[in-house]
Amino acid sequence: MAVALSNAQKRYLRGLAHDLKPVILVGAKGVTDNIVAETGLALEHHELIKVRIAADDRELRDEWIGELAARAQAHLVGRIGHVAILYRRSSERPLIVLPKG
Repeated sequence: MAVALSNAQKRYLRGLAHDLKPVILVGAKGVTDNIVAETGLALEHHELIKVRIAADDRELRDEWIGELAARAQAHLVGRIGHVAILYRRSSERPLIVLPKG
């Protein structure tokens, strides 16, 4: 992750993610190497994705979301309940133009 996102940029990305469906589902085994690899591919292709975490314990969900974001080198844009929004700019063909500031 190069630079941190501003609050305005996070708000913009949350707005874009509003209608998205989760494309990654983290199950009972937690954040595995395969989940990280699939998340990386999804981020490279879409840049902005939703991830559903299937853990009932809030602290465990927070831990898994943080671990997945760190291992996938993505920004955590937002989180509501079991769903997290991740963003990583595509290295080959950027799709999303972030607002300044």
